[in-house]
Amino acid sequence: MKILTVTGYKPMELGIFKEDDPRIAFIKAAIEKRLIGFIEEGLEWILVSGQMGVELWTVEVVMDLKENYDIQIAIMPPFENQQSRWPEPLQEKYQELTMIADFYKPIYQGDYKGAFQFKAKNMWLVDKSEASLLLMDDEHPGSNRFFHEAAQAAKDYPIYVITPDDLDDAVEELRMSDPDYWD
Repeated sequence: MKILTVTGYKPMELGIFKEDDPRIAFIKAAIEKRLIGFIEEGLEWILVSGQMGVELWTVEVVMDLKENYDIQIAIMPPFENQQSRWPEPLQEKYQELTMIADFYKPIYQGDYKGAFQFKAKNMWLVDKSEASLLLMDDEHPGSNRFFHEAAQAAKDYPIYVITPDDLDDAVEELRMSDPDYWD
């Protein structure tokens, strides 16, 4: 696999309302662990639509991984200015990340026109990637269920999932890596 789409929950779907929430570190650790495995197996590109939450955290993880791995990130929002209604700090973060991404291009030119743009974005991401990685809990699907449905409809399209159990493992691994844990 050379191209992977990554998506998941928006922060509010996880009860995260501040960028310094400690749970973000656990989510990023779980994403990083899965991405490293894929990169070591030949992954070259990661695609995201740039939505807040898991996708922007993935961009940050990839930027850190670039120090040790040859990996590229593309941000492909469904339309221009998707961040225009986001909180100011997230708008700034989005602008920053789109400038340092290896590739950035909205799928539709112009601002939001309708829900069809989100459906087209999901289909485009599935079509342009060879598999996907989703942070998702089947019992509590959020807005990422629409991408998941598009991915399930594709033929021979692997869907990898970061589950709540994977997040629990990330929490435990980070705790155990803290020297104070063992005292």
